[in-house]
Amino acid sequence: MGDPLLGSGGGMRLTYTSDLWWKNAVVYCLDVETFKDGNDDGIGDFRGLTQQIDYLAGMGVTTLWLMPFFPTPNRDDGYDITDFYSIDPRLGTLGDFVEFMRTAKDRGLRVIADLVVNHTSDQHPWFIESRSSKKSPLRDWYVWSDKPEPDDPKQVVFPDEEDSIWQLDTSTGQYYLHSFYRHQPDLNVSNPEVRDEIVRILGFWMELGLSGFRVDAVPFLIENVQPKLADPHEFLADLRAFMTRREGTSVLLGEVNLPYKDLMSYFGEGLGDQLSMCFDFIGMQRAWLALARGEAEPLADALKSRPRPPKDCQWAMFLRNHDELTLDKLTDKERQEVFRAFGPDEDMQIYGRGLRRRLPTMMGGDPRRIKMAYSLLFSLPGTPVMFYGEEIGMGENLKTEGRMAVRTPMQWSVDGGFTRGAPEREMPDGAYSPARINVADQKRDRDSLLRWFQLLIERYRECPELAWGDCTVLEAADPAILAHRCDADGATVVVIHNLGETAQDVELKLAGLESHTLTDLLVDGTVEVSEQGVAQLTLEPHGCRWLRASPKEIPAEDASVKSL
Repeated sequence: MGDPLLGSGGGMRLTYTSDLWWKNAVVYCLDVETFKDGNDDGIGDFRGLTQQIDYLAGMGVTTLWLMPFFPTPNRDDGYDITDFYSIDPRLGTLGDFVEFMRTAKDRGLRVIADLVVNHTSDQHPWFIESRSSKKSPLRDWYVWSDKPEPDDPKQVVFPDEEDSIWQLDTSTGQYYLHSFYRHQPDLNVSNPEVRDEIVRILGFWMELGLSGFRVDAVPFLIENVQPKLADPHEFLADLRAFMTRREGTSVLLGEVNLPYKDLMSYFGEGLGDQLSMCFDFIGMQRAWLALARGEAEPLADALKSRPRPPKDCQWAMFLRNHDELTLDKLTDKERQEVFRAFGPDEDMQIYGRGLRRRLPTMMGGDPRRIKMAYSLLFSLPGTPVMFYGEEIGMGENLKTEGRMAVRTPMQWSVDGGFTRGAPEREMPDGAYSPARINVADQKRDRDSLLRWFQLLIERYRECPELAWGDCTVLEAADPAILAHRCDADGATVVVIHNLGETAQDVELKLAGLESHTLTDLLVDGTVEVSEQGVAQLTLEPHGCRWLRASPKEIPAEDASVKSL
């Protein structure tokens, strides 16, 4: 039998591939609180976000990922939740949320949200009831112990603020587990009542239009429970099955920062019946090592060793997210290389394992390096995930504590444009202030980073080979050159990046493309492949080329994957 995703004429059919929309989506992560203020109180809200839907749709984004927007004491930027069924009053009402969802749907945007059910706030009514007595009916909703298990320093996620994952509750004399901060007690998913409640949370927000969830801290969610689940992954499979029953095209995007060999089980052991997508933390960290060295080998090795996910699953690619830029899977020596290149000052580093800077500042503001890095993001095999403000080159504010350095308000105009009130959070100053970096200016500048993002997104969406195809890393003579090809359904896209500071003459052997023409997709131009299957071209320092292969008698636009 043939592949059901392929039509009878051999073309990849949009009627099938659109059901698996996450495999070549463009995901844009934003915090409602810092995106746009709609009532001038200095805090972003759903009304403000709704006003900017056309900006996001016009950029080409297909999916919005919302960071937590639930009621919270806000001791961990909203990840400490007191009510999973409502909206933080500072951000609006359920009515505002529904209006936002309706507007996003009208513009063709899907929306996913953070699912933070590893823990709650210690102010959540569940935990208040749980700690009220050892006989509380909700006692087993959390993980309690008479004696804390011996602490493993590697288990402490925030070593600058916590020295244990157990906290004594003086009112009952027992310890509760907190994988993260002590004010975030872990829920006990070994309790069937807790699992049922989590399913209700999913169902509630799906009824209001969400297309899925980004699952926070997945290994902690299914492993840190008592008693241990006989099959921790069965819980993930149950969540996915429930969502599929409710909405067949819904998605679970997992935060699983593990080596590839350990991560694959989170997709579902070849079946793809658990997480639809997983972030490629290994590829991300190896990409930063490659950028630090100006050599392709670290990233090329990751691409070669990365397993293929199950058929209907996908890798989520990113260079920067809302947390620290973690480098925990690099060796100590490799991590120091990245620190020296992109965060040499101690204040730029965090937890001894990562950086609290945004990409443009790490690149020294060099537009060639910045544009090349984002070309990498959109052309590597997988689904690109952006963090808000990346498209205009926002910087961080190191005067802000911890990870909040990269969670500054969106910069809409020369005077900020985020609010007409007094912003609760400070924006960067100097070269990365709104006066220098903002949406309004870049909309009018054809050479701006915003226009580059629009071009990359447009070309990425026109090249389903990048997301659906087989990726092959190509041999290149110079260590600064990363070249790969993606083949799908008889169509091929070749991508070359120069990670180095000097121009490079590149010669590539392209088996099966003898006497083809390679047409530039980012700029005008073509490259001819010889009868021996060799293509020669020159890349400027930090240059990038996306090239579509086509037989000489077929126009490039007709050589892409067919959509029947």
